[in-house]
Amino acid sequence: MTPDFTADAVAILPDLVALRRSLHADPELGLDLPRTQRRVLDALAGLPLEISTGDKTTSIVAVLRGALPGPTVLLRGDMDALPIDEATGLEYASTNGAMHACGHDLHTAGLVGAAKLLSARRDELHGSVVFMFQPGEEGHGGAKIMLDEGLLDAAGERPVAAYAVHVAPGPRGVFATRTGAVAAGSNQLFVTVQGRGGHGSQPHQTLDPVPVAAEIVLALQAFVTRRFDAFDPVVLSVTRLSTGEGAVNVIPERVEIAATVRHMSTASLAILREGLPRLIEGIATAHGLSADVEFETMYPVTVNDAAETDATLAELRHTFGEQRVVVMPSPMMGSEDFAFVLAEVPGTFIALMTSPPDTDLRTAEWNHSPRVVFDDAVLGDQAAALASVAFARTAR
Repeated sequence: MTPDFTADAVAILPDLVALRRSLHADPELGLDLPRTQRRVLDALAGLPLEISTGDKTTSIVAVLRGALPGPTVLLRGDMDALPIDEATGLEYASTNGAMHACGHDLHTAGLVGAAKLLSARRDELHGSVVFMFQPGEEGHGGAKIMLDEGLLDAAGERPVAAYAVHVAPGPRGVFATRTGAVAAGSNQLFVTVQGRGGHGSQPHQTLDPVPVAAEIVLALQAFVTRRFDAFDPVVLSVTRLSTGEGAVNVIPERVEIAATVRHMSTASLAILREGLPRLIEGIATAHGLSADVEFETMYPVTVNDAAETDATLAELRHTFGEQRVVVMPSPMMGSEDFAFVLAEVPGTFIALMTSPPDTDLRTAEWNHSPRVVFDDAVLGDQAAALASVAFARTAR
């Protein structure tokens, strides 16, 4: 029988809120998070954990060994922020040019909470729990680095399951997940259209890359809508279009294009890899120009294991009630490098809605907005959810 971790979490909630707010006020970027790492290590001090830190990044891996025999499970919390100037007006808002606009400060504090809750129940715990405190989720592949450094062998045997909670805007305290694909694979497209510059009054003496780049941007949108099944979605958004800083009356030598590309299947990824360079290079060649194309695959599709996710949904409903647990009707088109973990270990990626009670959900700011606000009153439930799912899985 799983203990009532929600009751246990009440006592530690003030400490979790304080940790979250200290992290929020002093965010760090990428793979090197020394101040964040120190705060987490301080918060874990005194717990019966075997703690190690990363070599190539400021990661933390903590192992809790239960008193009873059983398997190993893994819980993940990411720690890095985004290069965004915060505009929330919170009293603990960041002022250093970075922001926890994706809620990783809550993920970190919630995982610390789970470590505290499970440590207090160590005598009842079967097996072991690995706590994965991960830098570099925001485009730096931190999970892959931790895997390469032996994360899955930290407890001496590979985990049988892995779980993570990610906060999002929505009705506070509601958990959501689904079996199968839950978040998209992520890729980046970089294009340089190379022409021959000259005076803006004499375009016939140049090979103007600007209209060619514009044609490519429009063709990319048609490519997505005409080459892919509507039930196997692809999203391509051009996010950069630059000719540099030349004079207004000068036709530039080149135009640079960058786009983010999301996919939901290996079949779609194969079409993107083969079709995008051919399309772009073909348009440039038709106009007598050239195009350099780089298609960079970053994260695979995040796929929830069916059996683990069914068990997770049942445990969350048992802990929080039916009304606070929903099945997502479709995947998110955002991406997650927890996908690397789930490619090795069956498990579940869970969303937790965290908008403050007075938020108009129709206009709520989303993750990565400089104005997004997450209510840290959910931290007790976040910690309890992770602890409950891990405890139940090790007891199976």
